[in-house]
Amino acid sequence: MWINGTEQPTLLASDRATQFGDGCFTTAAIRHGAVQLLEAHLRRLREGCARLMMPPVDWARLESEMRAAAQPHAQGVLKVIISAGAGGRGYSRRGVSAATRIVSVSPWPVHYQPLRAQGVRLQTSPVRLAQNPLLAGIKHLNRLEQVLIRAHLDQSDADEALVLDTVGAVVECCAANLFWRQGENVFTPDLSQAGVDGVMRRHLMAQMAAAGQICHVVRAEAAQLLAADEIVICNALMPLLPVRQLDDRLFSARALYHRLQDSCYLMEAK
Repeated sequence: MWINGTEQPTLLASDRATQFGDGCFTTAAIRHGAVQLLEAHLRRLREGCARLMMPPVDWARLESEMRAAAQPHAQGVLKVIISAGAGGRGYSRRGVSAATRIVSVSPWPVHYQPLRAQGVRLQTSPVRLAQNPLLAGIKHLNRLEQVLIRAHLDQSDADEALVLDTVGAVVECCAANLFWRQGENVFTPDLSQAGVDGVMRRHLMAQMAAAGQICHVVRAEAAQLLAADEIVICNALMPLLPVRQLDDRLFSARALYHRLQDSCYLMEAK
């Protein structure tokens, strides 16, 4: 782990990431010594920091640190945390002059590969996401909702969770975004009230737009997913997986999955 460019295993207890979850993060795939979708990850970190009114970040140095951390690895997971730094009194950031940059690398998750072939089983989570348009979309450090979602998921035999918000609208999965197809129409949830606007979600929406495919961003209830012809889920590591089951509903169609997978897996081969 590198903290502000120095390899070290510990973070100050006074850091605001520890004290308040004051910051944001991103998780990227490493392939052949390079960070996949590096510019997109940096762009989203910038957006998150701006939304959170964070102290200054040395973006050029962070990009250099990300590249250097990835370079020795043929495959792996790069995580970047930007915290608001150490210090301040209570919730106030007064006295904090600069953000803290934390870069780490971990092994590649092996469970995604078999799920590409067999498909993912989703189970609707009993944990609902609170609506908060001020924080919606960004990947901030306050992840207690996801921790609880994962705790419930670990008690089941499902692979991922379908997560709704407190008014019953479909938002995302525990650690992934989702799309669904009804006939020729493709949909993804509106994330203006809750959820994370993932880098892979953005990438796939851009690929669809370039191909002339309209992706409808909608407020939908779970019943609309159960009536869909097909569901796929995505994140920067998966990067795209077909869904074979949602609760008791089975899915076999993979037209959307096959249509989108080339833009993901060709990217992996670079």
